Amino acid sequence: MAPAIDAQSPAETQLSNALRAHIAEFGIVTPIGRNGIDQLLDIVADTNHARLPAEVGTCLDMLAAQLRIVKEQILENDRRIMASARKTEIGRRVMEIPGVGPLLASAIVATVPNPSIFRSGRDLAAWIGLVPRQNSSLGKERLGGITKAGHHYLRQMLIVGAIAVIRFAERHKSKRPWLVQLLARKNVKVAAVALANNNARMIWAMMTNGERYRDPQIA
Repeated sequence: MAPAIDAQSPAETQLSNALRAHIAEFGIVTPIGRNGIDQLLDIVADTNHARLPAEVGTCLDMLAAQLRIVKEQILENDRRIMASARKTEIGRRVMEIPGVGPLLASAIVATVPNPSIFRSGRDLAAWIGLVPRQNSSLGKERLGGITKAGHHYLRQMLIVGAIAVIRFAERHKSKRPWLVQLLARKNVKVAAVALANNNARMIWAMMTNGERYRDPQIA
């Protein structure tokens, strides 16, 4: 199963940061992310305001109410995206890839309705912008960083998903040999691009050949 990507909307980030900053003035620190937001809301929702002065708690109720509304709207959007991703058999299979969630699955199915227009997975990865630039010098080919060309949104989503997989693996001591080998050879940023590239190729194969997800083999 793909690890969840702990992303926030701009509105949610702005409101949670405002709440976090105000509450921190009273020596209360909460973690970043979804769990931290829930803790913030619990603190403000305490009707006895045991951890905050009553006047302060009352003032923060307004911010908390706005944050709850935003969270509900995001949850409803997430449900719709999940339903959209599960509508197609291809979308369901693509979501088997670690780091590919409903948002990316929906986007790739909508953006690439006919994957056969690409001759190979490498062509799809190149179209997205995940293939390194090639530089020639003294008869030798050197690979540089990825270009800015390509489909920015799909590239960003694939890389963000890859980073989530890498961070999850680091925290949970992944036993996947291909990922251990990749991280041993490359730093996190380069490894994320390499993994995103592999995922793009795998998506093409799954979309064109009806394949199921398999852990990639990296030499």
